[in-house]
Amino acid sequence: MTTRFESRKRNILEQLGVPDGEYHDLSPKGSVDEPIRRLIGEINALEGLVTTSSCSGRISVFLEGHKVGSHDQLLEQTGDARAGPGGKGGGGAWLFISHSPVDESHVTTAEAYLSLCGLDSAATKEGEEPGVQSRYIHLKFEPMILHVLTASTIHAQRVLTAALSAGFRESGAVSLSTTKSGDSTPMVAVRSTGYSFDSVIGYQDESDRKIPIVDEKYLRILVAIANDRFKINAERIARFRHALIEAFSPSAGASSKPEWEDADARQRRKREEGLARQRALRSDSSDIKDRAQVEEAADASVHNMFQ
Repeated sequence: MTTRFESRKRNILEQLGVPDGEYHDLSPKGSVDEPIRRLIGEINALEGLVTTSSCSGRISVFLEGHKVGSHDQLLEQTGDARAGPGGKGGGGAWLFISHSPVDESHVTTAEAYLSLCGLDSAATKEGEEPGVQSRYIHLKFEPMILHVLTASTIHAQRVLTAALSAGFRESGAVSLSTTKSGDSTPMVAVRSTGYSFDSVIGYQDESDRKIPIVDEKYLRILVAIANDRFKINAERIARFRHALIEAFSPSAGASSKPEWEDADARQRRKREEGLARQRALRSDSSDIKDRAQVEEAADASVHNMFQ
């Protein structure tokens, strides 16, 4: 009988298996990011695991959505929700996205940096400031985030342990309870916000001008920081991949205690472990006593030499 997890995994793999030109998802890019394509394939090849969404890590420039006020009628006409915390929703737009470091050798002038970030090169008028309805423009770096559907809490624990050990410290699991049919398919989110950042670099005014509020030097610094964060991100992805493959290797846990045991088996194991510790302590005590006797005899021999 096919389980709920097996059915969902089969459907997901069928979607991922279509040709690149036909595949499309809900991400801004619309497909699996190239830097983690191999990792996604390896995870999906493991029994009891399947990825449901992913982002390899990115530098982006994002224009906030519309706020409450003069745009309320526009929001009602278009059906867009108002922008929430961080500016998402309400017709927000991506002005630039890259899932790999920016090649700064091709961005050498102030105009080039402004263009990269979707900002207008026209100088801001003296004394001009963002208005109430201005929409801020953010330059962001976001590390890898990966959602993995698992077939059981045991599978979820292995994925979570690998993620935490690799440095994805904000990782966690949800849907740990079982359904009425007895299925438990936890979802593990592999993520880390510790080296992400979000900096406001400009705003769009009521005339739709995208006005910079920082100079080219500051933009250059932010891009350089994001490029460095890509290196950290790649290192952690590599550590996660290694830890995950190791956790699901056939030999993993072969010498560890059983994942489940009844009360009698646990009592026998505890008694055996206790007896083993007692034997080890007696052995250590005997070794210490023997060493003490040897040292005492050696001291006596040395003392007699000088009598």
